[in-house]
Amino acid sequence: MNRLAQSISRRWVRRAVAFGLALAAIAAGGPAGAQSPSLPVGDAFDSVPADPSVSPLSLVSAPSSPSEDSSNLTLNIGMPENGPKGLAMGLQLIALLTVLTIAPAILMMLTSFTRIAVVLGFVRRALATQEVPPTQVLLGLALFLTFFVMAPTWDRVYNDALKPYFDEEITLEETYKRAETPIRTFLFHHTRLSDLALFVRMSGVDQPETKDDIPTFVLIPSFLISELQTAFLIGFIIYIPFLVIDMVISSILLSMGMMMLPPVIVSLPFKIILFVLVDGWSLVIGSLVRSFG
Repeated sequence: MNRLAQSISRRWVRRAVAFGLALAAIAAGGPAGAQSPSLPVGDAFDSVPADPSVSPLSLVSAPSSPSEDSSNLTLNIGMPENGPKGLAMGLQLIALLTVLTIAPAILMMLTSFTRIAVVLGFVRRALATQEVPPTQVLLGLALFLTFFVMAPTWDRVYNDALKPYFDEEITLEETYKRAETPIRTFLFHHTRLSDLALFVRMSGVDQPETKDDIPTFVLIPSFLISELQTAFLIGFIIYIPFLVIDMVISSILLSMGMMMLPPVIVSLPFKIILFVLVDGWSLVIGSLVRSFG
């Protein structure tokens, strides 16, 4: 058994070495764009003996005529066969993969996700429940609320831009322009003028006369700052009733001489029961969704 295992391991090592030498020979053969010679590495792999005295280099050789088996491994470096059109399609594929890579950042920058996630975080901190609800639950809730809020905007993007492009009715450039319009409308609707003016001044662009004159790279950070400002205002309003409960419990404990007992431990059940009695989740979620109306 040991001899059989050693024989098998030697065979696969020699196959790996032969395959590496074949790729090196292909990559080094000819200038970019020229047809590379074919190497009969497929047949050599099956004929590698277990005898260590046989060198793998003797099993890899370039063919002497172009009439070799077409199943051999080849590698072409250069312009695709269909010319610049194939190269353009490759670049579009790379751009698509890049967009998919930064999709989480796009989700946070161009949607209602930022405001919803921050407000839900304030709710958990105001209740002082530590990690309840868990972060995954809050982010999942914020994600699906984002889908709910952004559904009308995404429907416009699909019907006006993506669907005609998939039906080959418009070009890629026209698709980008049509998709940008509803998104910019949403961003403008929820961006404060003071934040927009701040980034216009810092960008150094000419004084815009209409919304169309404002670049998108100026609009996006303005929208994010406005979303954070709004989320903090909502968080302050959420904090007030729970702060009152903390102050009342702290005063009662101090008057009873129970100064060593943390008020947070005593006030936590009262916060939870108050939040449940007033149907707090419905109030918070309803207010959040209506704030994007």
